[in-house]
Amino acid sequence: MSLPPADNGAAALVTGASSGIGEAIARRLAERGYRVALVARNQEKLEALAREIGGEAFVCDLADAAARDRLARDIAGRGLQVEVLVNNAGFGVYKDFAESDREREIEQARVNVEAVVDLTHRFLPDMIGRGRGAIINTASTAAFQPIPGNAGYAAAKAYVLALSEALHEETRKTGVTVTALCPGPVHSGFQEASGAQEFAKTLPKPMWRQPDAVARAALKAADRGKRLVVPGAPNRISGAMARFSPRPVLLRVLRMSSS
Repeated sequence: MSLPPADNGAAALVTGASSGIGEAIARRLAERGYRVALVARNQEKLEALAREIGGEAFVCDLADAAARDRLARDIAGRGLQVEVLVNNAGFGVYKDFAESDREREIEQARVNVEAVVDLTHRFLPDMIGRGRGAIINTASTAAFQPIPGNAGYAAAKAYVLALSEALHEETRKTGVTVTALCPGPVHSGFQEASGAQEFAKTLPKPMWRQPDAVARAALKAADRGKRLVVPGAPNRISGAMARFSPRPVLLRVLRMSSS
């Protein structure tokens, strides 16, 4: 199993493409010859990247269902056949759930979960019909653990991980591959967008990765048809520890580290 060939106008759609992991993946896909559909809210950054890599910019607020409908129409209107889908857009709320803003929590669920479900369901059936395609869903090492003070984000990423792993099995004999990308902390704009600067300071330096390293790991995993990829040995170790530690102990440790 590998990524479908970037010929005959095959397109790759990347959400959250204006910075960080999304931008790095978009650059890598453009180098491979794909027509890259760049999706994000920041029009200025998006159009600058589109000019640089020869991609096409689609400004869209993925939390808005009507905006996602327009995005799908615009994609079709430009004659783009999406053979690679990268659901990467996302942000986190770093505050106790009862103290956080309700609308921000709902927006987080819509971007991190609802948009992933929506876009995957729009494009996966046609991939299966063609017998080729690849989907990369950006989850997180947060998906392996319930995180007090970051509850909604961890829950959303757990959903993305579970969905991706199940779809990987459902599509196993179709020519389509679904890969869950679970990075640890990444040097990008995510911390600023999520108001997580103080939380970021508590994370050990060996866990951090650069966006391009994560992008390369993601595409390598998709090329190999892998179900799951966690870039960086320290993150693989911490992820495994979180996955298999007793929940009561894990919750207490995570609560102390976030306070």
